[in-house]
Amino acid sequence: MISRRGFIKRALMAVCACRFGGRVPAQPAYASESTEMSLNMYNIHTGERLCTTYCSGGCYDENEIDRINHFLRCHYTNRVKSVSLKVIDLLCRIKDRMGCGKEISIISGYRSPEYNEYLRRLGHHVAAGSLHTAGLAVDFAMADIKTGELARTAKLFSAGGVGTYSDFVHIDVGRVRYW
Repeated sequence: MISRRGFIKRALMAVCACRFGGRVPAQPAYASESTEMSLNMYNIHTGERLCTTYCSGGCYDENEIDRINHFLRCHYTNRVKSVSLKVIDLLCRIKDRMGCGKEISIISGYRSPEYNEYLRRLGHHVAAGSLHTAGLAVDFAMADIKTGELARTAKLFSAGGVGTYSDFVHIDVGRVRYW
C-alpha cells in the first residue's frame, strides 16, 4: 500500500513528467543543473548490468529511475521498491569522487523484510530495522579500490551511515554514523 506522501510524490512526478516530456525537475542531493549523473552497475546476485544517465540538466529521468529501482530490487523476493534518490545520488557522487568510470558492484540495494529476516536467521549481522528495507541504503564495492578508501570517500559527504566491511561498503541516508 502506498503512503499518502508517496502518492503525492508520484502524482507530482507524473504532472512534471507530462510537462517536461518524461523528465522530472530535480534538486539532486549533490548535483547542479549542469551536472550529468550516470551509473554503471553490476548486481552480483542477479548477474544484471545497468549503465544509465539518470539525471542531466537538473532533471531526473523518471524512466531511468524506474530502471535503477528495478535493478536494485530485492533479489530474494524480486520485489521492487523505490530507493531514495539521495542514496542513488550519493552512490554516484562517491563514484565521481573516486575519479573513475569503474563499474559499481551492488551487493544489496532494497531488501524485503522477509529477506532481511532470513539473513538475520542465518546469523548475518543485519539490523532488524535495516534501512535497506526502507530503500535508504546500498552495499557496494568497486574493483581495484579498497573498501577503506571507498568508506573514507563516503564519509566526506556526511550524508548518513557508512559501514566498512572486508569486501563491501554500506552507505545509507539515515543519521550520520560510522562503523
